[in-house]
Amino acid sequence: MYFEQFHLGCLALDSYMLASEGEAIVVDPQRDVDIYLRAAEQQGVQIKHIFETHLHADFVSGHKELAARTGAKIYIGPNGGAKVSHIEVRDGFEVRAGKIRITVLETPGHTPESICLVVTDEEKSPTRGRF
Repeated sequence: MYFEQFHLGCLALDSYMLASEGEAIVVDPQRDVDIYLRAAEQQGVQIKHIFETHLHADFVSGHKELAARTGAKIYIGPNGGAKVSHIEVRDGFEVRAGKIRITVLETPGHTPESICLVVTDEEKSPTRGRF
């Protein structure tokens, strides 16, 4: 599994890219989506899935542009009122990319639609890790 964290210091924003067997997932993309497109090209993967763990009021997310440029699906938790085309995800929803399994946990609190993601690298371990 490929895993990279992207940190945008001026906004204290962290985003992530995970990939396996040619498919990539981006979590909480920042507005400058070129960094994910470059990373995907360098790793020889295609971005297929974009998760927003919560809708952000403090910066503009890049999920809409990244989806438009890659054809990836956008996943957002319930109760957020998101207007962008997306798949609403609830507790237990799963997505697979290669040998990565992402399982959604609904965690409303910070925002009504907040979610956490349980990441399982099935190539290495059947156990689950969180970020």
